[in-house]
Amino acid sequence: MFSKKFIAASERYGTADNPVPAPLFRKNFVCAGSVTAAEITVCGLGFYELYINGVNITKGLLAPYISNPDDLLYYDTYNIKPYLQSGENVIGLLLGNGFLNAAGGYIWGFTEAAFRSAPKLALHAEITFSGGEKLRFEADETFKTHDSPILFDDERMGEIYDANKEIPDWCAPNFDDSGWKPAVKAAAPKGAAVTPIAEPIVKTGEMPPVAILPSGDGFIYDFGVNSAGLCRLKIKGGKGQRVDMYFGEVLKDGILFQENIVCDKNVRYSQHDAYICRGGGTEVFVPRFTYHGFRYVYVTGITKEQACADLLTYLVFNSDLKEVGGFDCSDAVANKLQEITRRSTLSNMYYFPTDCPHREKNGWTGDLVLSAEHMLLNLSVENSLKDWYRNICLSMREDNCVSSIVPTSGWGSGHGPAWNGIIIYLPYFIYKYRGDLSLAEYGREYIKRYMSFMVSTIREDGTACYGLGDFVPTGRDPEDYYCPLEITTSFITMDSFKKCGYIFELLGDAESAASAYKYAEKMKAAIRLKYFNAKTLTMMSETQTAQAMALYFGILQADEKNGAAEVMVNIIHRDNDHMRLGVLGGRILFHVLSRHGYTDLAYKMITQSTYPSYGNWLARGATTLWEEFYEEGTKISSLNHHFWGDISHWFISSLGGICYNPCCDNLYSLNICPHFPKTLTHAEAYHLSPVGKITSKWRQNGQEIILDITVPEHTFGKIAVSDGYTFEDGKNEMPLLSGKYLLVKDGKKNEK
Repeated sequence: MFSKKFIAASERYGTADNPVPAPLFRKNFVCAGSVTAAEITVCGLGFYELYINGVNITKGLLAPYISNPDDLLYYDTYNIKPYLQSGENVIGLLLGNGFLNAAGGYIWGFTEAAFRSAPKLALHAEITFSGGEKLRFEADETFKTHDSPILFDDERMGEIYDANKEIPDWCAPNFDDSGWKPAVKAAAPKGAAVTPIAEPIVKTGEMPPVAILPSGDGFIYDFGVNSAGLCRLKIKGGKGQRVDMYFGEVLKDGILFQENIVCDKNVRYSQHDAYICRGGGTEVFVPRFTYHGFRYVYVTGITKEQACADLLTYLVFNSDLKEVGGFDCSDAVANKLQEITRRSTLSNMYYFPTDCPHREKNGWTGDLVLSAEHMLLNLSVENSLKDWYRNICLSMREDNCVSSIVPTSGWGSGHGPAWNGIIIYLPYFIYKYRGDLSLAEYGREYIKRYMSFMVSTIREDGTACYGLGDFVPTGRDPEDYYCPLEITTSFITMDSFKKCGYIFELLGDAESAASAYKYAEKMKAAIRLKYFNAKTLTMMSETQTAQAMALYFGILQADEKNGAAEVMVNIIHRDNDHMRLGVLGGRILFHVLSRHGYTDLAYKMITQSTYPSYGNWLARGATTLWEEFYEEGTKISSLNHHFWGDISHWFISSLGGICYNPCCDNLYSLNICPHFPKTLTHAEAYHLSPVGKITSKWRQNGQEIILDITVPEHTFGKIAVSDGYTFEDGKNEMPLLSGKYLLVKDGKKNEK
């Protein structure tokens, strides 16, 4: 049962400058007979920890979810029978601020949210005894409350804990709570009650420091890689000793640099935890209601003797996802890029994909449009994305535009179709890679509404122009090769109409499908007329992004494609064979190059060590994907973003050759189309699809390549090879079948 009876410790909520301690709640109840079943359904806002008779049974970090509670209220259900005893029992809860009171989210208007309030909870308990009797209760004023040792908590800012204020056995039976106050009634948020399907946030690893460096009045702990999570502090300190920990991604002149992880350059309240010792023995502290993105921790308030390796341990957290795909090859650079893409993806999966795990922790919708395919090919993200989609739909504004960050309290709109189009792209990709139409069905009316918004953005000449465009472009002088906003907006709006049409076809709505396709065709004609020179086969602006989009989004005639691809390659050569584009172009360029026979060039652009390139990031010590490509010494922005991660999709689909459900029409449809860069001697990829595991491996042997593939039963499609290789019979295509295949170069086998 989803109870809507909420209680709080008081009506007062804390701010950054005037904090309120996190509240504890407890309630006694008696089990007078043998228990046959016992269940609690709880909604703790913003976050909660749940205890039964002193045992923490919470599902994971930051339970239950991160949402706008006026849109959706998330309830977790627990079987508490194993924790109950005959006689007196206790339910205990600890509440954190979470999204309900997000003081650190003032940049995005979270502090102005209509739902902002003190932490509150609702629960329903039902206990069944062997005789059939039931004990039921909800959260009410019979719950007692008291301040906890958590003096301050905020998801973005951090947590302050005073161990001297601990209350031993506070949620154990027979505890004297006569000094505690009764809870007070609290207003229920407006959101609909739901059960989360997103995986919980769990600890997935531990890392010791690789170096401890004296710095100023403290010490810097270096954990070797950038990631996301918490630090476990283990210290034998004096009573009242305060240990402060500041978290960041980079050092500058030997000092922790935090300015890249705050939006307004105010580092006062950024990624900071503090612990005040009670003294008398070894103490262990792990924050409850925050997390950080970091590689380095600057610790003050400790002695040189206390600055040992055991003082801090990096606890890596992320949503509890499973690996469903991967890539490996003969080049350490590509393998490292696959590794850091995976790390950036996981460290930004906290129920939903965030843009970064430090500065914002926001669910930027455009970031997922860019990353959906590499995420779905690599990890079991579908439940997390499906849960997030419900929130995305409910974020739709009165003008039918989708919010650019979700959850939101109203901030963020009009960032462009690559952001707002999440309402279309997410159900499309979930259907393509998982065969699940439930998102499209859930979002049907929201998609229709968004389509009306897209129509309103079309200009008289049939094109569109608004939003961010080809965001964070690479290079020294972006204005010299930045794809015009009107081109990217028009292409992605056109593609959104196409995908709308396809989704409506799947849903059996022929009228809406026909309307969407009509707008797509009109925009295609307008783009060709205004931006494409059919004589020179060149897009206006002569940029990598514009030329790649013309080829990728299908505005060219069959006899124009090869020539347009040559123009694109000439533009790249003009740019010294380096990336001169933003994230919108970056997602498609390498796929387009491979499709037109330029895989070697694509591989070079990705892996070369000179700026700007992914390989240059590695040469400069990157352990996660960065937000931007910039020259060393010029600036520092976020060092942990996932939206440049489509290279992993390219590794799996172009080098490994796994092209799953290429026409998005059948889960059993599969093509194996590997490419063979001269710099690689072998490559392999796999994907665990809904119909079974797909593997593709190849290894060069002189003029020959051995291709070894395994495909699930009943899959159909083709095996196609290129780059001058053919099968032994001289053909470059054959029907899809598992097995080993000998490929020869220029029709020649190795000499005996």
